[in-house]
Amino acid sequence: MEPSCGSTGRAPGPDTHAPVPAFVKDPVKLSTLMVDIGPLRTSREFRIVFVARLVSIFGLGFAAVALPMQVYQLTGSSLAVATVHTTSAVSVLTGTIVAGMLADRGDRRRLIVIGRASAVIGFGALAVNTLTPGEPWLWVIYAAAAFNGFFGSFSAVALQAAAPGFVPRDKLPAAGALLALNGELGSVLAPALGGGIIALWGMGTNFVITALLSLFTTLLVWRLPRLDAPEDGRQQSIATALREGGRFAIGHRVVGPLLLLGLVQMLFAAPQVLINEFTDKVLGGGPGLVGLLYTAPAVGALLGSLTSGWAGRAHRTGALLLTAVTLCGLAVLGLGASTWAPFAFMFLAFLGFGQVVEEILRYALLQSHTPDRLRGRVNAVWTAQSTVGGSAGALTLGGLAPLIGAAGALMAGGALTIVSVGALAVAFAGLRTARVLRDPETLASDGPPVADADRTTRTDKEKK
Repeated sequence: MEPSCGSTGRAPGPDTHAPVPAFVKDPVKLSTLMVDIGPLRTSREFRIVFVARLVSIFGLGFAAVALPMQVYQLTGSSLAVATVHTTSAVSVLTGTIVAGMLADRGDRRRLIVIGRASAVIGFGALAVNTLTPGEPWLWVIYAAAAFNGFFGSFSAVALQAAAPGFVPRDKLPAAGALLALNGELGSVLAPALGGGIIALWGMGTNFVITALLSLFTTLLVWRLPRLDAPEDGRQQSIATALREGGRFAIGHRVVGPLLLLGLVQMLFAAPQVLINEFTDKVLGGGPGLVGLLYTAPAVGALLGSLTSGWAGRAHRTGALLLTAVTLCGLAVLGLGASTWAPFAFMFLAFLGFGQVVEEILRYALLQSHTPDRLRGRVNAVWTAQSTVGGSAGALTLGGLAPLIGAAGALMAGGALTIVSVGALAVAFAGLRTARVLRDPETLASDGPPVADADRTTRTDKEKK
């Protein structure tokens, strides 16, 4: 064997061996980075939830294309499209509050079935409204949007509350990654498929297919076992239950800061509202480039989901979560500074990567630090915050754009995200040092004191 460059040509002595780097002795295997499918292999219930959620996301993606298109065709008004969206958002917000209460007081499986069955009715009404001779009635579209938003949130909240019980605690990051993966697959593929269905067979067929997919998911989740909420909160009054859920969500050393961190990300690191203006005024592109940039976050998120195998072995989950949101801020800052379309696409892909990592880690922390008896209410708070925060974020960056331009608004949003993450890291040591809890017994000392009513209930049980 010929000596390497710089060698003396002599065989090295026993004391001349250079130390072998750790990454050579113990290389990182590609399989350890790939998404962990353990929850799908070991839990029948999680498989049902995974498939049902994937199918329902595709159905909702089809509807997300058809509904605004139909409203615009009928009215020619973007304002009308916005009001339908607002109607749905208000209904979702109301429904999540009701669903959170119900999910902690009864059979969560029943709520999931009601939510999916309601989608059959709502999309069926849209199909009939479209296929009936004559022009579709606008009021039916508004009514269906409100109906689907309210009852659809039942299944979303109940699934979030029930799903953590289907897998061991050490598999919560893997479960979060799989749920994020099917969400990203739906967001990438469903709009394109929905548009293709409309182009080939028309708007009515799109709604018919969506209703049939909803029927399929209803039959699928019907196969879940009964999912009764813990008995602790069933005897509480509604006022006491609301107070306890709110007190826990706000006062918990990990859950409270998690909610604040999510709000920061939605307020300042959600640039989709400015993509059209940024493409037109900064990049000089047209509709084709707009569509490409809209897909970029989903591409990054899909890559993040597929390479999330490391998440289940992470120990400093809180610190990694803060890093992921900081990456989102840097990506938005870089997007605002971009003047070349490939750079803009790259930064949006980084944004999607950071968002999905945040989603996986946040899911694992939120579910492991929340007692099962409170999961319905806490997940309802998170869902409601996402609904309101998304709209508030669009208003925040959209309001800055007329003052400092689209690029300036994006750079300001990215900078505010980074500064806010730093402030939260300093202010909340519980978030900075948070980890996924493997032992449910540690929950008793991890949160705020229990409510008096709850303490009394537990004392009575101990006496018995």
